[in-house]
Amino acid sequence: MSDLFLAVTSCHDASVLPYAAYLRVYEPLSAFPGPDAQHWAAYAVLSGRPRRAGALAAEHAGALRRLIAVPPVLVPERESADAYVRWVEGAAYICPWQTRLRSWLGLSRIKATDPQLWSVTRSVGAVDAAAAGFARCPGQAASLRIHIQARTWSVPPAWFVPFASDERWLVLGAAGDPGDGGRATATPTRRLVYATAMAQARTRVKRALDAFRRAGAPEAVLADDAVPRVVAELAQIECWLEEFHPGALVELDYGGLVHLIDDAALRADQSVAEVSAAISALTSGELEMATAMYWRVTGRWRALAALEHAS
Repeated sequence: MSDLFLAVTSCHDASVLPYAAYLRVYEPLSAFPGPDAQHWAAYAVLSGRPRRAGALAAEHAGALRRLIAVPPVLVPERESADAYVRWVEGAAYICPWQTRLRSWLGLSRIKATDPQLWSVTRSVGAVDAAAAGFARCPGQAASLRIHIQARTWSVPPAWFVPFASDERWLVLGAAGDPGDGGRATATPTRRLVYATAMAQARTRVKRALDAFRRAGAPEAVLADDAVPRVVAELAQIECWLEEFHPGALVELDYGGLVHLIDDAALRADQSVAEVSAAISALTSGELEMATAMYWRVTGRWRALAALEHAS
């Protein structure tokens, strides 16, 4: 879902980032066709491009500008020329924002999953124009690969699977500043990110899927429908990762969710390690341990997701 729709559904204060987490793929320049590779190579060394610490805020600010325009711009006329950039051993890795494509896919998803929000969206009178404009754009269907996935108010358990606990990068806000009600302040540099090589991510996802499938019927592991959902999401992630260059990087960014969690809780968050332990226990047939670790993770994130409905 694009930040335009995240801005509508997950954030009630324009000064705070959307309460959303992001799963991103960064590809090497060699993964892009010639003209795109040239553009991204030049972009990566631009002094004026949004830097890593402020890129998410810049993307969100653009979404808000489109949202408050008259009429609102639901799908930009042109694709974004911006991207998230990572440097590894002197090589640039690119994760395009794909604002236009993600906005269109977000609009389509709202139509399918949220009739109430869809009816409000249609009332602004811009939906038909957005659809027509997207369809007219030459080459708009050339590639529907999205480099960024987003989820509001929580991180799905399956998103932790591609990573290892030692691949975490944590930056906290000013010490001693708990924010209102004990929550952390919206410090722009406050982040919790995991990053790994594509080969590692694919191996870990495959291992997890194999473990679940060898465990037999889902009810043998958990007493509700959680496992089928996790397996389905893992299978989707596996297919998604296969769309990209084998030398790519995969990143999990807690995004605006860090502003709902205080410093102590962020330091103590071991969701990746706990999911990994659950998979290991499942592989070795320790179903009680697998269940305990799984519920430890999901219980924590369900409590955070419940804030969406808090008054």
